[in-house]
Amino acid sequence: MEFSAEELATILNGKIEGNPKEKVNRFSKIEEGKKGSLAFLANPKYEHYLYQTDASIVLVNNDFIPSAAVRATLIRVANAYAALATLMNMVEQAQQERKTGIHPSACIAASAKIGSGSFVGAMACIGEHSVVGERCVIHPFACIGEHVTIGDDTIVYPHVTIYDRGIIGQRCIIHAGAVVGADGFGFAPEGQTYRKIPQTGNVILEDDVEIGANTAIDRAVMGSTIIRRGVKLDNLIQIAHNVEIGEDTVMAAQAGIAGSVKIGKHCMFAGQVGIAGHLHVGDGAVIAAQAGVMRNLPPGETVMGTPSLRSKDFFRSTAVFNRLPEVYKTLHRLQQEVEALKSKTNI
Repeated sequence: MEFSAEELATILNGKIEGNPKEKVNRFSKIEEGKKGSLAFLANPKYEHYLYQTDASIVLVNNDFIPSAAVRATLIRVANAYAALATLMNMVEQAQQERKTGIHPSACIAASAKIGSGSFVGAMACIGEHSVVGERCVIHPFACIGEHVTIGDDTIVYPHVTIYDRGIIGQRCIIHAGAVVGADGFGFAPEGQTYRKIPQTGNVILEDDVEIGANTAIDRAVMGSTIIRRGVKLDNLIQIAHNVEIGEDTVMAAQAGIAGSVKIGKHCMFAGQVGIAGHLHVGDGAVIAAQAGVMRNLPPGETVMGTPSLRSKDFFRSTAVFNRLPEVYKTLHRLQQEVEALKSKTNI
């Protein structure tokens, strides 16, 4: 597909600086830009590439002020990163072949209902009394249990498993290998053994949720594990039973959330974050990579490290930690001096 700067500015409600007739037919990173490509600049640390790039058009934020001459045509928008995402989604949707119908090898229960315009791929299974909405895509080998509800325009990729009674909202994306609704890790100690606690609840994914590949979301012991609207979960994440994740929270790969944790809206979890059970994480909290959280976090707090500390405290502690060898040598020398003084006193 090909777009002129004029067309892009109209789509993005942007302002052109440069040649309005300049055309692009592909996307590129700003450092790899070539003639005919569209790039973007959102992070200031990449600004130096703007003055070197051969990209024909570059999206920049409205408040960006260049410090040198720019060869490329600029389109100023409110948010360059979001504008790029809008264009890439538009192009992807235009290029995708819309699949509909049911593959002959799919196994669909007689009581299940499939909405109009939906597609069910080869060897996919849909259980009794489950409902798949309109324009959904159920890829090959997906397994959808009984009494499951899937909203309109949702995509379920190959080898996804959705257990019984799961509720999936509209426009959700569940990537390959994800498991939604497996048993939570509930066992009661009984002497030297453990008795399994039945997990009788379900999982609810609200609208516009995206679940990464091989992520596992356990169903509740009672009630529901709830992933609120707009949540984005990366690959290889574990969400335990009865967890609730607030709207528009994002989590990077390998995060692990223990049972009954309540997480607020607009939180950001970096990779390999661990949260102990039954804690509350306030709205807008930010948790750095590999942090281990063992206390409630108030809204807006940023924490790092294990056990987690407020970012300022973490940096102070790290500075002290880096000096420990020097501190140890000083302490050892002082101990020797004290021992020497004791010996002299005894004499």
